[in-house]
Amino acid sequence: MNPTGALPAEAEAFLAAHPEIEAVDIVLHDANGIGRGKIIRRHELMGLYTHGRHLPISILGLDICGEDVHETGLIWDQGDGDLRAWPLPGSLVPLHGTNPPRAEVLMSMYHLDGTPMLSDPRHALAAQAKALADEGLQAHAAFELEFFLLANERDGNGRVQPARDVLDGRASHKTEVYSVDHLHGMLPLFSDIYKGAEKAGIQAETMISEYAPGQYELTLHYRKDVMQAADDLMRLKRIVRAQARAHGVTACFMAKPIEDYAGSGMHFHVSLADEAGRNVFVEAVEGDWNETILHAMGGLRATMGEAMLVWAPHANSWRRFASQSYAPVSPTWGVNNRSVALRIPAGDIKARRIEHRPSGVDANPYLVAATILAGLRHGMAGRIDPGPETTGNGYEDGADAPPMPMDWRGAIEAAKGSAFLKAALGEEMHRTFTAIKAAEYARVMRTVSDVDYDLYLHTV
Repeated sequence: MNPTGALPAEAEAFLAAHPEIEAVDIVLHDANGIGRGKIIRRHELMGLYTHGRHLPISILGLDICGEDVHETGLIWDQGDGDLRAWPLPGSLVPLHGTNPPRAEVLMSMYHLDGTPMLSDPRHALAAQAKALADEGLQAHAAFELEFFLLANERDGNGRVQPARDVLDGRASHKTEVYSVDHLHGMLPLFSDIYKGAEKAGIQAETMISEYAPGQYELTLHYRKDVMQAADDLMRLKRIVRAQARAHGVTACFMAKPIEDYAGSGMHFHVSLADEAGRNVFVEAVEGDWNETILHAMGGLRATMGEAMLVWAPHANSWRRFASQSYAPVSPTWGVNNRSVALRIPAGDIKARRIEHRPSGVDANPYLVAATILAGLRHGMAGRIDPGPETTGNGYEDGADAPPMPMDWRGAIEAAKGSAFLKAALGEEMHRTFTAIKAAEYARVMRTVSDVDYDLYLHTV
């Protein structure tokens, strides 16, 4: 029996409703958020729902380049045996604009006896959502997706450059922040993104021209299921990438692709509802914050340094953090203030929530959400004081804040030694994630880059 609860009747109904579908992408997300899996033929779909699909255990122990990381314990320590991936209920959807027509289904990994394979990031989030439910609470959440649209060709200096408008080829190297007219040049692409999202059951909402040439933001509908919010983000990235490629440009989800401009974040909005559906972050008198939201922010603030590797998992992630860049540099909190790490947005008091701003768009949303839920729970359980509110420039505040790692290596070491992060992700996911990050750090450090030649070739 499928441990996810997805029934063969779902696949049968889908095939009947979509006689045009010839193949299905089966997608399992690893620690880096990369979709791993296969493309199966139409006639194989029913078997997927009745028997699952064998995949090697090592698929969850790969680095960003797809190389085995032996320190995860998922490669030869276990003989690289097969486990079983199962489809997730409600995740079988048609893809937009594929030729021949294809569908997609999300998968999760289990041991052969049906128990969860805990190096699958989805299980980390599921565990935190369950722990929250056991405390009588449910997370409502949504991610924001920032990304760049880049030309497929580099400029004369070998650097990436903003894509020309797909409508008429017009080029702009200006920061067209909030320009509506600028958005019009990409409307054919955006239209296909919205069509793809609609087919996937994703409520993609506002499109914004962001604070860098070629940078955009797409917001997502607030979900009452935090797992669905993470699924939405993962699927939307794939939709944006595919539709950009179809229109002759490149969708870039690096945290900092262009050194002179702002990077791309993946802000996470979260509130907590009790068993009656009431938002427990709502204050009795507007602006007089209740203890629950303050303690929740206290937990996030206290654990932020230990969890920075989750928010900033790659070497490039750390180039996003700079003063006055709209990326937070210390664990501050404030109200209607974009210079802080934890923001209470302006708006209807009934929609009171925390906006968690440190994560780059290159982070894994399942691990991000799992760690944030754990931080909220930690703060509420310990009644942690978040400290004074930052009311002005957050880039000049934070002197008394909990310590933060200064770079990628520091974040890896902090994550390795963190009892909080081990509990947040689960021991197995924590070991897998930190081992992969350590291997990637070693790969970067032994690589001789163009910067090395620029600085040292003729000078030392």
